[in-house]
Amino acid sequence: MAQNTTIIDTTKPSHSPWLVLITVMVGTLLIGLDRTVVNLGLPGMIDDFKISVSSAGWIATAYIISNAVFVPVFGKLGDKLGNRVIYLWSFVGFTFISVFAGLAWNLSSMVFFRVVQGLVGAAVYPTAMAIIARTFTDPNARTQALGIWSASFAVSAALGPLIGGPLIDNFSWRWLFYINLPIGILGIFMTLWYLPHDKPVDTNKGFDYKGALILGIVLSSLVLVLERGRDWGWVSFESISAYSVVLIFSILFYRVEKREKDPIVDLKLFSNPVFTNVLILSFISFSGMMGAMFLIPVFAQTYLGFDATQAGLLFVPMALAMFVAAPLGGKLSQVVPLRYLAGAGMAISALGIYLFSGLDVKTTSLDLTIPLIIFALGLGLGMAPLTAAATNAVPANEVGVSSAVLNLVRNIAGAVGIAFFSTILSNLIESNVLQIGQDTVLNTTDPQTLQMVSTLVILKAQVAAYGTVFLIASSVMASGVVVALFLRDTKRKKRVEAVIIGA
Repeated sequence: MAQNTTIIDTTKPSHSPWLVLITVMVGTLLIGLDRTVVNLGLPGMIDDFKISVSSAGWIATAYIISNAVFVPVFGKLGDKLGNRVIYLWSFVGFTFISVFAGLAWNLSSMVFFRVVQGLVGAAVYPTAMAIIARTFTDPNARTQALGIWSASFAVSAALGPLIGGPLIDNFSWRWLFYINLPIGILGIFMTLWYLPHDKPVDTNKGFDYKGALILGIVLSSLVLVLERGRDWGWVSFESISAYSVVLIFSILFYRVEKREKDPIVDLKLFSNPVFTNVLILSFISFSGMMGAMFLIPVFAQTYLGFDATQAGLLFVPMALAMFVAAPLGGKLSQVVPLRYLAGAGMAISALGIYLFSGLDVKTTSLDLTIPLIIFALGLGLGMAPLTAAATNAVPANEVGVSSAVLNLVRNIAGAVGIAFFSTILSNLIESNVLQIGQDTVLNTTDPQTLQMVSTLVILKAQVAAYGTVFLIASSVMASGVVVALFLRDTKRKKRVEAVIIGA
């Protein structure tokens, strides 16, 4: 495969690389917040559009599918055409399509606008990561920068309920989209001013449309069953059909890409043990993170009497802890081997999740906040060196594709985590109700007493199920410690690189 060449013009002054980082973090936070915050507005959309809960689910599903399908496409296009131009126009498109989503008049229009949002927003993550990797030439600074950026990727999911709750309470669900306009305009001007120019490279080669189409079918089917499988049933006809499509087209994708001269995803990336291990660890950590962040607000609002805003406030200390731990992890990576630092991060995260296994109806805000902080510290500690390792382990001309794959894995991991742990929770509640009911002996036929006992049995079964789910989740997270021990530090070979800026 021909190597792309990046030429840096040293005759022109450039802005601080840290301003570049701040600029792309604006886009990262905006896209990440939009993905989580819109779910809070679904009840209002159901009322305004006169639709069912099941139909409303497509508003979120349409965005997630579209986003997943186009992440690898834009990762490849960024490598071929230049990351800045792809990032800029995706940010412009996302900002203004958000206004149209806020003006949606029925379900069909909303689903259409969400598909377009997911499409244009898909470019932000892979191009942002590639821009950071190429802007920070010092390996240690790059590690810190990528860690901070990755923390913003995770924090955006945590801040969604905190920002969305007040907007809905004081205005309406439509402001979940309108708020993107002023933030987006700020981000656009920052992009024009601070992001370094890059020229199109490798434009003589054609684009792998066949591979992109097949991969799109695989990803859309996978995300669809992860998002809708709980409603359909995991062994329903619809789910089995989706599994079959994923399997068949995955095989087809492998065969097509093996013959493609310039594939949309270079399969050789997966033969790189460092890159593969980083993907596995990212999958484990993000499935645990999204699973925990999905269940904690539900528990707090259902059993502790929290409202949406109070539940969102629980994640503020978590967000702060992650932003503290990410640069710390970058600093430590200079002296601590990658496998030990990543392993320690996974172990600390596992401890944080384990502390949730003792949840009960007497749990306080502090009891929830402390484990979340510990969990965030572990994630942040390992996030910087892992993200840097994903870029350092691949050739310079494939940074965009590798970052796209990494972010795709994180997104899918989040969907898997929510689907997996929520399904386990439902099954455990059912089995706990049966078990507790069998172990309960009543010597009364009083209807009120029987009703009260029945309510208490269900409550105990539900609370106990949460504890067991978090125990399982901590075990999954702890498995990452073993995977981390197989990581090896990589030093990217020195290359002669040139970037021509302008024109």
